[in-house]
Amino acid sequence: MSLIIPDEILKVSGLSEEQLWLEIVILLFQQDKISIGKASNLVGMNQLKFQKLLASRDICIHYDVKEFEEDIKHLRETGWL
Repeated sequence: MSLIIPDEILKVSGLSEEQLWLEIVILLFQQDKISIGKASNLVGMNQLKFQKLLASRDICIHYDVKEFEEDIKHLRETGWL
């Protein structure tokens, strides 16, 4: 699915497309709609850099068993475990 955002929204917000995308992803993470791993992937940042960005905004990192299991699976798939 594609979402079309009017240029006027970008203009009045003062954000670039990339910045708006980052804000959307952060909002989805804050609302517990996506994991930190998925969020960092969507914005093209490694997870540590994304965590630092969240910390700079005083956004708590929620990390549950499901996310831990996803991280273990990812580490196994990439040969880290």
